[in-house]
Amino acid sequence: MLWPALRALSHGELTSDQQLWLQQTFQLTPLARTEGPGAANSIAHRSFTDDAGTHLVLDVARISNSGWVFTLFYPAERPTTDIVEEHRSLFRKTIAHLGLTLVEITPATTADEVLIPSASHAEPDLPPHWSLPGRDLEQLWLRFGVHKDAPREVKEIKLRELMDTPAWSAAPADLQLQAKHFLRGATPPPQTEPQV
Repeated sequence: MLWPALRALSHGELTSDQQLWLQQTFQLTPLARTEGPGAANSIAHRSFTDDAGTHLVLDVARISNSGWVFTLFYPAERPTTDIVEEHRSLFRKTIAHLGLTLVEITPATTADEVLIPSASHAEPDLPPHWSLPGRDLEQLWLRFGVHKDAPREVKEIKLRELMDTPAWSAAPADLQLQAKHFLRGATPPPQTEPQV
């Protein structure tokens, strides 16, 4: 099984010459990847081993006519942070060079890598009641695809997105207080034990 270490979603039209440039630049085989998430949309990929001996797969997938997904996968050992950041830079430069619009990069490290759905197209994925586990803000980051060590600006965007859902009004009071402190940049208050 392949697991995504880094995924960049972009939008825009590519000519056949641009697609050929992309295959040549990334040294991709023009064959679809056959395993891992999103394999059905894959159009080209390349398997390789990095300097540390980690096996990786670089994949380009197409979603509808104008969606392009660049993904770095690993089958067993997660690549180093340096390799992931090298590919983040490569994906961003490629997206800019091809004139595509960056939609999101997962995991995000800057605010422009976070997808913010527009109000008219946002479909809340949470029911109107609180159904998420935990009473601690730190427990929620992974639920929303945010690593604990993600930059503050990324966490802030994801938190505001959660707070805009109908479910937020039913969130535990401790959690709401922690969120307010986080957004103000203050140290969160200690968590109180639930009453039994």
